[in-house]
Amino acid sequence: MFRRLDESILVSPQISLDQLAEAAAGGVTLVINNRPDGEDAGQPDGRAIADAAARAGMAYLAIPVTHAGFSGNQVEAMVAALDGATGPVLAYCRSGTRSTLLWALARARMGDRPDDLAAKAAGAGYDLTPIRPMLDALAGR
Repeated sequence: MFRRLDESILVSPQISLDQLAEAAAGGVTLVINNRPDGEDAGQPDGRAIADAAARAGMAYLAIPVTHAGFSGNQVEAMVAALDGATGPVLAYCRSGTRSTLLWALARARMGDRPDDLAAKAAGAGYDLTPIRPMLDALAGR
């Protein structure tokens, strides 16, 4: 199930190859994989998702995030991806949480207000409280 954070991005738990056609039909132009390969038995690997995304006419980018946390490089990669996207983006991980948190960090880095980001995330069922100090720091507070 895709959850819309705003007009430019949707997040999702692990997607299946079949869901890529649905994403493309919904206007998604870029799929971002925030999940490392091999995290769970049975998850499709990134290459299979990338190939299916390409067949559906979408770009694909992997910015894997482990449970160790976020790095500046991952935030900058997400900023570049969001900034360069030509249409809506679909980011996914195991539950959608890491994708939402990385999106929020990137958007704070891009100048969005942390309160606005928190409201958008909450509207999709995600909580930014664990990264609020990082959001404030990136937003220059």
